[in-house]
Amino acid sequence: MSETTVDAALPQPFGEEFRADPYAVYARLRAEGSVHRVELPDGSPVWLVTHEADVRAGLSDPRLSVDKRHSTTGFSGFSLPPALDRNLLNLDGADHLRLRRLVSQAFTPRHVEMLRGGIRSAVDGLVERLAERIRSTGRGDVVAEFAKPLPLHVIGELLRVPAADRHRFSGWVAGMLTPRSREELAAAIDQVREFLTGLVADRRAHPGDDLLSGLITARDAEDRLSEDELVSLAFLILMAGSENVQHLISNGLLTLLSHPGEPAAVLRARPELLPEAVEELMRHAHPNQTAIRRFTVEPVEIGGTEIPAGDTVLLCLGSAHRDPARYPEPDRFDLHRTDKAHLALGQGLHYCLGAPLARLQTTLALEALLRRFPRLKVADPVERLPWNTTFRFHALRELPVTEEPLG
Repeated sequence: MSETTVDAALPQPFGEEFRADPYAVYARLRAEGSVHRVELPDGSPVWLVTHEADVRAGLSDPRLSVDKRHSTTGFSGFSLPPALDRNLLNLDGADHLRLRRLVSQAFTPRHVEMLRGGIRSAVDGLVERLAERIRSTGRGDVVAEFAKPLPLHVIGELLRVPAADRHRFSGWVAGMLTPRSREELAAAIDQVREFLTGLVADRRAHPGDDLLSGLITARDAEDRLSEDELVSLAFLILMAGSENVQHLISNGLLTLLSHPGEPAAVLRARPELLPEAVEELMRHAHPNQTAIRRFTVEPVEIGGTEIPAGDTVLLCLGSAHRDPARYPEPDRFDLHRTDKAHLALGQGLHYCLGAPLARLQTTLALEALLRRFPRLKVADPVERLPWNTTFRFHALRELPVTEEPLG
């Protein structure tokens, strides 16, 4: 990501203090005001919005566009090729609605409910694999052995991605989101593009009844999307459908196992509370720290600050969800919180298309883990657990668990 700028000595809030505790940094920023001109780790200047009311309003404000063509400061993002860039996260208005309608039927609550049996079967199989690992070695990693493979399986089945290719794709996406060098980022992008264009070519030659085959028909027989839009949709569905759910399950389980008040024990006794618990987890422990970047299409006032046209705006979900002006005791996970109207799945035009599927997977996953492991506990000190923390997300890299012995 790069932007040209004449700003000098902008605050840089995303350093070591942030990586140690992003929520403490958000609290300080909120106390100083809602809107801050800051510098991202790569030197890009952005306007960071921290108050819940302003973040919520910004998510639905048509003057804040996701289309980077509105940027006047040289924004390039990941510098994705057109075959990955022409997706719902980068489009507004009629183009966004046209593409959204092509895939929306696959993610309606009714259609997702039809997937429940298959998801439950996958969950049960992974739970038993984790149980075997704990039996044989004394501990297991929830991220590697459960939270990561589950959504990869579910979304892979939806698009009929060969099982052997799903983990390779996940590794390339990780190389895009947390690259160690520009070369690694470029290589990961190339690998993802080549894989998806090859997948589309193979499915075009051997169509089925899956979502990707339907999109190819919409492209070839109905001319309802371009080739770049077709491949980009497949990219977005695979990436967002696997990454976000994986991190929500692992972040959420850690919260349940380590939070005061023993919410895990409460949910074992009252599993009917799990859907509401998932909503509170989306507020308290969702990995996404900011919404997709926006660009002002005209001068916009947010929180008393006027932002020029063409500048980049980051709406900070992580800060909004811990804003005491909206949520009493916001740092506390509260099963019985009355206001669970979080922003983790977005709002307005860009509300998450896969929200019903994300909710169902997370609910079934946590239910199975709590039921199968009544004495589950985190195997290492919580303060030593490894995190991936950037301005974009806050997610566990590993979650080692074990079972307390009987008696």
